[in-house]
Amino acid sequence: MDHGNVIIRFDRVSYSYDNEKVILDEASFSVRENAKMTIMGQNGAGKSTIFKLLLGADGTKNDEGEVETLKPNRGKVHITNNATIAIGLQVMPRKFFELTILEYFATAFSEKKHNLEKLVKDVLEVVHLATPFDKKIKDFSGGQLARLLLAYALIQEPDILLLDEPTNNLDTDGIDHLTGFLMGYEKTVIVISHDANFLNAFTEGVLNLDIYTKKVEQYVGDYFDVVEQIAAQIAREERKNAQLEKNIQDRKDKVNFFSHKGGKMRKLASKLREEVEEDEENKVEVKKDDKTIRPFSIPVQEPWSDVMVTINSVGVIQNGERKEKKTDIKLWRRNRLQIVGPNGIGKSTLLRELALSESKGAIISEGLRVGYYQQDFSGLDFDKTVYDSLSEMMDYPNPKEIYSAGAHFLLTSELMKNKVGFLSEGQKGLLCYARFVLQKPGLLILDEPTNHINFRHLPIIAKAIDSFEGAIILVSHMSEFVDQINITDTLDLGTILKKK
Repeated sequence: MDHGNVIIRFDRVSYSYDNEKVILDEASFSVRENAKMTIMGQNGAGKSTIFKLLLGADGTKNDEGEVETLKPNRGKVHITNNATIAIGLQVMPRKFFELTILEYFATAFSEKKHNLEKLVKDVLEVVHLATPFDKKIKDFSGGQLARLLLAYALIQEPDILLLDEPTNNLDTDGIDHLTGFLMGYEKTVIVISHDANFLNAFTEGVLNLDIYTKKVEQYVGDYFDVVEQIAAQIAREERKNAQLEKNIQDRKDKVNFFSHKGGKMRKLASKLREEVEEDEENKVEVKKDDKTIRPFSIPVQEPWSDVMVTINSVGVIQNGERKEKKTDIKLWRRNRLQIVGPNGIGKSTLLRELALSESKGAIISEGLRVGYYQQDFSGLDFDKTVYDSLSEMMDYPNPKEIYSAGAHFLLTSELMKNKVGFLSEGQKGLLCYARFVLQKPGLLILDEPTNHINFRHLPIIAKAIDSFEGAIILVSHMSEFVDQINITDTLDLGTILKKK
């Protein structure tokens, strides 16, 4: 695709929270019209901050927490020719829950649109969602809400489309449809996502946020190409420094030998010292790769010889109506049940009812501890500190264990003092796994457990889940993640719905 003039330019932009936590330090980069760009970087590196700075430069208003905007502490964010920006949010703001579809989309415009129904019909076709216009936002599933959030951005027809984790909660069909749409979208798109395969399908360039230098590095190529370029860069810099270190040590040994000699030998020693200094100056600061969590295990509750979970019936959603369908499922330790089905059929509702003991058709054995990963992290208390969030998982809190568990998941002692709400979405995900380690559950209920997690961490997390000695109930759209877990049972809600 041909790209036009530069549409976005960051000119030596610096930003820090509370004038203490530096996120960007004189970051500079540019994006051309019609480009398809990915922002990558470690959890907490500032990917969402880039979006908020763009929205701040666009003049977007912070409407009751719907869209947060920021201004740089130093430097300038340039948006060419007053280009318009819209963002596909990660989470539906609660203030919209009681609105109907038409009322929701009406809020995307500052003036009343007389052809709103046609605009909504067209944009819902784009995101592959069929729904009556009088249905309320609160009645949609997580995957359907993800499509609505994307549609809300698209209906504004922005010059620059920002997408923050757009594949979270989408099923395979939804991801495929979104990928095809973005490949044909003829305007500028910038995406934050941890779904590597999704990104690689349409990315033409990458903005990599270095959490160590606080700079933004710009690369050309698809996502996997850029990951390889970064790895190759690190290897080159390490080799260069290793060779210089060898030369330096070799010259130092000769200096020690010649410096005790007289005449020409002493002059040679002096020359060698100068060469050592030159080699020291030529050493480069090796680019540090993103940190990856270390291998871990989730301790299981004391041995459990009886049935852990019995599911006699499940609620399945069809055309907005719930139908109870009979099942005959029993889970013992080391059983792994995967629940599958299209968006909106009731997967997340089923998991929530199980975890909160609200299901009429399922029984969790009394006394069994349940570790529950919610796709929107609504089970976390955002007003508690990270330390307290971990502490509450233990009957007898041990500060040493708590700090150790946090550190294992890259939650530093400084982050432990912050409120959970201040963590990035990826850090909230890692917090959930740290909580499991301290909780020692007998049953794990995992609703999209890869959401927001850096793809580098996923093989390690998959191995820990697969090694868990208790029972697992799992919903995940990421097939390459599920393939690393030994699934023993599958419940297909789409198939069970067809049974009489």
